[in-house]
Amino acid sequence: MPETIRNVACTVCGCVCDDLAVTVDGGRVVRAEGACRLAEPWFLGQNAAHPPAAEVAGRPADPGAAYDRAAELLRGARSPLIFGLSRSTTEGQRAATALADRIGATIDTTASTGHAPSLMALQQVGESTCTLGEVRNRADLVIFWGSDPARTHPRHLERYSADPVGRFVPGGRKDRFVVMVDDHETESAQLADLFIPVPAGRNWEALWTLRMLVRGIEPGPNPPAPFPKREGGVGVGSSSPPFSGEGPGEGFLGGQLRDLVARMKSCRCGVIFFGSGVTRERLAHRTVEALLQLVTDLNEYTRFYARRMRRYGDVAGADSVLAWQTGYPFGVNLARGYPRYNPGEFTGPDMLARGEVDVCLIVGGETAADLPDAAVAQLRRIPVILLDPPGVDPLVPAAVKFTTAVYGVHRVGTAYRMDEVPIPLRVILPTDYPSDGEVLGEMLKRV
Repeated sequence: MPETIRNVACTVCGCVCDDLAVTVDGGRVVRAEGACRLAEPWFLGQNAAHPPAAEVAGRPADPGAAYDRAAELLRGARSPLIFGLSRSTTEGQRAATALADRIGATIDTTASTGHAPSLMALQQVGESTCTLGEVRNRADLVIFWGSDPARTHPRHLERYSADPVGRFVPGGRKDRFVVMVDDHETESAQLADLFIPVPAGRNWEALWTLRMLVRGIEPGPNPPAPFPKREGGVGVGSSSPPFSGEGPGEGFLGGQLRDLVARMKSCRCGVIFFGSGVTRERLAHRTVEALLQLVTDLNEYTRFYARRMRRYGDVAGADSVLAWQTGYPFGVNLARGYPRYNPGEFTGPDMLARGEVDVCLIVGGETAADLPDAAVAQLRRIPVILLDPPGVDPLVPAAVKFTTAVYGVHRVGTAYRMDEVPIPLRVILPTDYPSDGEVLGEMLKRV
């Protein structure tokens, strides 16, 4: 008989929506009420594939033999790397950290291909932040900078930031003003009240201009150092590029930036959600620093927050567990018996691209899609130990592969939402596959 399980949490994206009603029948999901366009096919595809529990050199193998082979590779490695972890939960991430400590590995998360610049920036200048619940109940001005939530986080606008009725925004969407800032008009921009186009690579200048306007300082005729003069700037007030414009005192986007400043200073509660459009720029950590400092400046006038638009379901949890276990959120080297942290030197994509890794253990192989080409080429040259759930096609060949259960589908656990709020996960389908925490724990015993 079909069974409907309510209050199911989804770990496809960083929203970790926990209000889904999932109907299962015959060991498969047949309906997922409330699921977005990303989550629905993911739920319906669970238990559709049944790969071997373990493989060695691409062939099915006894799990014991696969564990022995994995332990042999890890023991013999001089510079092992453990990478991924954003599809795990607290339990699996903790097991991965314990294994890295035992073998003297470098351990890194998918933050290195996403919000690593944000983590570096908040370590330098701090962060005025909040939960998504506070955004839902208080925010009447919502700004998305370099993010397209309608595509990457389909229910974010619906559940947290634009549409929901909140305690201090009883009218829901009509009581909120939504702004999208990006280098091109996105799907989300068509849903916003205001779209501000900022050319790619010029976000720092736009944010610094906003900081000056918030403080009542008129921008000068030249762009702030170290940016050279170029056409298509984003400042205000000059007669020469990039600030030349429609008239004296108003340059390209000048009127929009002034209007945005007026709205930011007069709102009751505002928030800036920023994403990959900011974090993938050159010197992105400086751009994020400017954004976080802008939010700090605005708190002299009103209540204002900044929030990262985290991508994968539990990448926030991976950062939290690593910080808890080692003191650092990503890119941690344990080769000397104590944690060392140095972004660039000890981040997985950079180490792989430089050819410094001789064995790589990847927890969640789909995350390899975000690695640079040089890193993927190195993965094809070295032994890879891969932990993946059923139905995921490996992007690189694996010397040893383990099929693991899916948290929130086959196993209970804890996942962290993008605002670092822990969400409990439930079991909705049976499986004989072990969890990644169990696989990593067995590797630790055999090492």
